[in-house]
Amino acid sequence: MTEPDSMVIPTAPEAADAPGEIGAAAIARHLPTLPLGPGIYRMLDARGEVLYVGKARSLRKRVASYTKPNGLTIRILRMVRQVAAVEVTTTHTEAEALLLEANMIKKLQPPFNVLLKDDKSFPYILVARDHPYPSITKHRGARDIPGEYFGPFASTGAVHVTLNALSRAFPLRSCSDSEFASRTRPCLQYQIKRCSAPCVQRISQADYLALVDEARDFLSGRNRHVLDAWRERMQAASEALDFETAAALRDRIRALAHITQKQDINLAEIEDADVIAVHAEGGLVCIQIFFFRAGQNFGNRSYFPAHTRDVAIEEVLDAFIGQFYAQREPPRLILINHKVSNAALIEEALSRHAGRRVELHCPQRGTKRDLVQLAADNARDALRRRLAETSSQQMLLAGVAELFGLEAPPQRIEVYDNSHIMGRHAVGAMIVAGPEGLRKNAYRKFNIRGEDIEPGDDYAMMKEVLSRRFQRLLKEDPEGEQGEWPDLLLIDGGKGQLSATLQVLAELGIDDVPVVGIAKGPDRNAGREQFFLPGREPFMLEPRHPVLFFLQRLRDEAHRFAIGTHRAKRAKDQVRSPLDEIPGIGAVRKKALLLHFGSAKAVSRAGLADLEAAPGVSKAVAKRVYDFFHGG
Repeated sequence: MTEPDSMVIPTAPEAADAPGEIGAAAIARHLPTLPLGPGIYRMLDARGEVLYVGKARSLRKRVASYTKPNGLTIRILRMVRQVAAVEVTTTHTEAEALLLEANMIKKLQPPFNVLLKDDKSFPYILVARDHPYPSITKHRGARDIPGEYFGPFASTGAVHVTLNALSRAFPLRSCSDSEFASRTRPCLQYQIKRCSAPCVQRISQADYLALVDEARDFLSGRNRHVLDAWRERMQAASEALDFETAAALRDRIRALAHITQKQDINLAEIEDADVIAVHAEGGLVCIQIFFFRAGQNFGNRSYFPAHTRDVAIEEVLDAFIGQFYAQREPPRLILINHKVSNAALIEEALSRHAGRRVELHCPQRGTKRDLVQLAADNARDALRRRLAETSSQQMLLAGVAELFGLEAPPQRIEVYDNSHIMGRHAVGAMIVAGPEGLRKNAYRKFNIRGEDIEPGDDYAMMKEVLSRRFQRLLKEDPEGEQGEWPDLLLIDGGKGQLSATLQVLAELGIDDVPVVGIAKGPDRNAGREQFFLPGREPFMLEPRHPVLFFLQRLRDEAHRFAIGTHRAKRAKDQVRSPLDEIPGIGAVRKKALLLHFGSAKAVSRAGLADLEAAPGVSKAVAKRVYDFFHGG
């Protein structure tokens, strides 16, 4: 969503600097300066970090409610105790405040807001329009390619299934433009009748564009029109004794019917709609969303918002809708299984964002109600699977606590590993696991920067990574209020890595974080890992011990993340050009030079006059490039 016009009201200096002002007293000190109109407010702690973002019809009245503990949840009371300052942003209307609130929550991820953690973009099917023979492909990301986008689909798998079925009915090309231009004979897709081979003129442009129009009609929901036209053509071909054409049309009709039959749900009155259902159980919340576009079911996805333990289910749904559509275009109809108190406000905000009417509806009867109930059943089943997984995870964490003598099952395990090749492109990696499994949004990578580190010195690399990690932690969360301190450090390595880790922690004055080293046993055989703890002899577990499998998975995940980070850094360095080192040479001039001369080596050998002749290169830039390569 685009942010509405607004005005920031800064924190009053006397309030921010008042000694000892924290909690409800700090909030009360700001109240006289707050406006009565609509807007959003941000609660800040003593370090200036945002704790909470909220919207209000009247900022002064809403913020004043935080000074009265009666009626506040335990989560909000914890937040109030940390507040040192309040910032507000005024808006023209409450709907604008709702849009701005959703954007700010997504951007800042405040620890006391209900958060939508999984924010991956959805894939679409793209019928491109930037080529004489348009392709039909999967697309994800910015819509910067001319063409028509159909979706969203719930997953990449759903797109692949649909594209695979579409290729049987509409043999359109799926190759890249460069592959299309370089073909001299039909590819395998033509041989298996999944492409009409326009690259080698096996089909005329007019006939190919007719196929594109039919595919667009189908994806737009006009599949009945397409099927009727094909049946008429098949009948005409059969009567003309053109049985080959009739058979081809028959196969395409069957493929198209197969696509529609594969849909789990198809309702005649549902064209463009999202169906959202929420279910709460066992202290967790699951939100299930189904996508319907052009009368077809494009799949469903589960979400598990964070910080929902003491939040009303309607409030969770309210927060989800705002954050989910903050960067996505909503459909014309959104069906929900629970009423929300500010439905009219949400409709107004989403309509403003979409530029057209958006309806939020909680059906009580009929087929739409059945559809919402189906989504609710899916949410319930997904949540119970998550609870079962969490229960199993808790048992493993309890086993870890018993194995390593911890006071309680660890809620945050940090695992560290390094990766390099002879000291080059060295990186460190940290992964995080807890009761909910791997927390990929908490993963961190570290580029090894120490100039005094000898190539291949794993101990020094580990020291740098841990020093940077815990120095920042001491600065940003010294009291552990944000839950970022680990209950267990798992280091990939043996006695040496363990000693390096303990040395770093001792230098920083940290003596309450348990550390364990995990090293592969003889011949680096998996299953014979040795564990190193301070003050204890190394030991091994039974090869089939469930806790061993769990720790192996964590170690392997850290290794995978470190290797992937190292490879990405190495690949990036391999594609760097000497032109990147020249001051004042940006992407546009670099591209112009490479297009004109063909390579960076040719640029380095060019004379000053040749450089000045390159398009888009001034005499001053040409002189700068020439001097860089010739020592001027």
